[in-house]
Amino acid sequence: MQAGNGVVGEFARLERADRRQTMSEDQASRPLGFTAMGLFFVFGATMAADAAITLLDPGTVLDGLWALNKAGHARLAGLGKMAGLGFAVLSATLASASVGWFRRRYWGWVLGTTIIAINAAGDLVNLVIGERWKGAVGVVIAGLVLVYMTRDGVRSYVGARGEIENKDIAR
Repeated sequence: MQAGNGVVGEFARLERADRRQTMSEDQASRPLGFTAMGLFFVFGATMAADAAITLLDPGTVLDGLWALNKAGHARLAGLGKMAGLGFAVLSATLASASVGWFRRRYWGWVLGTTIIAINAAGDLVNLVIGERWKGAVGVVIAGLVLVYMTRDGVRSYVGARGEIENKDIAR
């Protein structure tokens, strides 16, 4: 029995050492800004959830955040509960993107890139309809984020896990 525990203990020690080495290799190859991008998705999901809650159930303590954009709140509140439901869907979508992003899943990269591309399209519409400053700044920022997200280093960092998952599924 003692020998069995020794073998099991040795396997556990080797597994921990392997996990530590994999984690340090993972951190070394992680593109600069990868964590910040994932946290951006988390922040977006949180803000969209706040908007959903306050539009679906006005009068909560969370309404205080609308002090930053009173005109936006007035326009959205005029749309009724549908605006709140839209923000609930947006929050869930952003939360999903953050999970996929941090887990380095290909679908998380696709979802996150799609969200940013849609945002860029909306900023382009703002630019065309006359909100030149807001639209221009938004297009530039979203464009830079898309350039970052589609860089080879970021795509391969996300895709490396996707390739491993696909090989495991094929077996």
